[in-house]
Amino acid sequence: MIISLIVAIAKNGVIGRASGQMPWHVKDEFKHFKNTTLGFSIIMGRKTFETLGKPLKGRLNIVVSRNQNYKTDFEEVVIKSSLQSAIDYCKELNPEKIFIIGGGEIFKQSIPLADEMIITFMKFDAEGEIKYPEFDSKQWKIEKIMDHELFEVFRYERKK
Repeated sequence: MIISLIVAIAKNGVIGRASGQMPWHVKDEFKHFKNTTLGFSIIMGRKTFETLGKPLKGRLNIVVSRNQNYKTDFEEVVIKSSLQSAIDYCKELNPEKIFIIGGGEIFKQSIPLADEMIITFMKFDAEGEIKYPEFDSKQWKIEKIMDHELFEVFRYERKK
């Protein structure tokens, strides 16, 4: 099972606001996200899920929350108490790949576990307090997979 992180990062490192909101709305970047993750399990933190407001269609939505009593109004959403228990749950389903979609704290925990990262670099700065965690780029083989007017997408594959 490939553990893949997918994230969009502004030029100044911002990935979100403390409120959980996305600091931009770029339709083609959202389309890239949807096309990449459709049909796969997605793991996210509680704040990220609450920002979305509902499960993303065509994907198994798994929410990580330390709150043992956390519930959603959506029966199809799986809730796990840790990132590792969410990953273990996915392993039982034996998928080809899973995607970790944020937020900041979940990314921080998952970078050491990731086999790949699909990173969209936005071509502008954004307002926000949440930044993507630093990582050692020497551990990754990098290829550009898309160039767009407002962003570029790169695939980072962990070196063996």
